[in-house]
Amino acid sequence: MRQIVTGDVTVGGSPFPPIAEYGFLSDCETTALVAPSGAVEWMCLPRMDDPSVFGSILDRDAGTFRLSPTDQTVPAGRRYLPGTMILETTWGTRTGWVIVRDVLLVGPWHHEDERSVSHRRSPTDYDADHVLLRTLRCVNGSVEMNLECSPVYDYGRVHPSWEYTDSGYHHAMSKAPGSKLELHLTTDLRLGFEGHRARARTTMRDGDTAFVALSWSSHGAPQTYDEAYNHLVRTADYWHEWLARGEFPDHPWRGYLQRSALTLKGLSYSPTGAIVAAATTSLPETPQGERNWDYRYSWIRDSTFALWGLYTLGFDWEANDFFYFIFDAIRDNDSDLQIMYGIGGERELHEQTLDHLQGYEGARPVRIGNGAFDQKQHDVWGAVLDSIYLHTRSRDELPETVWPLLTRLVEAAIANWKQPDRGIWEVRGEPQHFVSSKVMCWVACDRGARLARLREDHEKAARWQAAADEIRDDVCTNGVDERGVFVQHYGTTALDASNLLMPLVRFLPADDPRIVATVNAISEELTEEGLVLRYRTDETDDGLEGEEGTFAICSFWLVSALAEVGEKARARELCEKMLGYASPLLLYAEEIDPRSGRHLGNFPQAFTHLALINAVMHVIRADQELAAQ
Repeated sequence: MRQIVTGDVTVGGSPFPPIAEYGFLSDCETTALVAPSGAVEWMCLPRMDDPSVFGSILDRDAGTFRLSPTDQTVPAGRRYLPGTMILETTWGTRTGWVIVRDVLLVGPWHHEDERSVSHRRSPTDYDADHVLLRTLRCVNGSVEMNLECSPVYDYGRVHPSWEYTDSGYHHAMSKAPGSKLELHLTTDLRLGFEGHRARARTTMRDGDTAFVALSWSSHGAPQTYDEAYNHLVRTADYWHEWLARGEFPDHPWRGYLQRSALTLKGLSYSPTGAIVAAATTSLPETPQGERNWDYRYSWIRDSTFALWGLYTLGFDWEANDFFYFIFDAIRDNDSDLQIMYGIGGERELHEQTLDHLQGYEGARPVRIGNGAFDQKQHDVWGAVLDSIYLHTRSRDELPETVWPLLTRLVEAAIANWKQPDRGIWEVRGEPQHFVSSKVMCWVACDRGARLARLREDHEKAARWQAAADEIRDDVCTNGVDERGVFVQHYGTTALDASNLLMPLVRFLPADDPRIVATVNAISEELTEEGLVLRYRTDETDDGLEGEEGTFAICSFWLVSALAEVGEKARARELCEKMLGYASPLLLYAEEIDPRSGRHLGNFPQAFTHLALINAVMHVIRADQELAAQ
């Protein structure tokens, strides 16, 4: 059951909305989270990994931008305009009804006379406008509306000042000493200042309209409601046009696939093609716990799943952009392949804590940066090689420029697969011989051998295939318990959900008794209320205290694995259950508390939506096969 918002607090005394209740906005350069109360509670500028200007999701004093009826925080309804990233909130009061629409605007390509300093991918017809637009329309009666814009720069550390920028009350600018960032507020409401807060109050009557636009670049903001409305329609057209390029089955679950596709697009950084793991930092995996991480970076392991999902749904352009983001990040650097990079390709992602922030519902520490960036994780070579293989299959060619990189990565997998690492989950305990890491080293060699055969390099094909066979034999000898079940790492009987990937990467045939036994063991022994844990924390040295929820991605992996091993009815049942845990806006965080249905962890989570796409397509294909019989 979800927490219920009443007044300014939720049931249970927390002033924070449940994570699943946030709406997600994006223009593919910036993201924002909007609470049910009408408050923008998370927004980083100018990039999605820059310091926040609205950060009240992590501390109620770290900045907010609220637009709602006076003295009311619970809307009558919220939805996305179909096929878009435009959030519509309907407010019903005792005296009338108002509709608010929130959107990060997308406009035409802006760099006709000069080249963009940030874009590395081929320009399209569209570009971020760098404007957060909020429109109001009273549809019945009268409603007193309240606007409060209180940015606090640098993760809640710097309070800016406001000043008017024209002779009236409709244009204002926020700036702070030492900061290059300037926020411009443009509206047809009358603005006033109360300390560090810009505020407007008005009574909307039947048929009245209004707008407020927050902008942070030279592109400027709309100056009238009509102009604002036209910008909103143009942005809706952009999202409709983008979604129309996809290939979605005619199925009742089509809406989940479309929202997941839109979310993945929203989590992409269009200048480079990177896809961030999530839009947020430090939303807790354990309530009031320490498992709080910064996910505003691009993980190498996501590449395989991203390309699976994007190619499956027909979004070849986005898949190509992400592939070349990875390629650009690693091709010209002889250093070890990292597990993650900044969205601009940055390699140094040093972690620090923000001790002045209280954290979401008191979960501390709040972290920025990610100290796992220099961990040694042996799955990365397989992730990149599988990405190259998928990219090659989609185009029926292997680019000549990719071959030297491919060779280096396969040789790195061969040189390192016998060594322990910290595994797919980036545990901060002692390195182990994780089965999933060795399986992904097998993927590196197997895909490398296939690509070498395509290139007719028979020497490398034979040598790499021999290495793949050696890895598989080693895993099958040392990574299986007495029951014939693949375990977390050599020398343990503990289970790990990452082994559900074995049938998906074709490590062994799906009907192999060890694969079937592993899928069934995880389904029966590594679940809470039918949902899958990554591992049991009392059996795994992950270097941290406390419990964690079930991982949504692992439950979706189980759906796909059940479909692979022929358990199609069980796969459909679990998929239906997981879709039932979607947020009211069909979004997912990283984890789900199986007892309450509460979402935990960073939000929205790209990995979860990627796994959803794969799982739903597995079930739909199984349904189609049954119908054809």
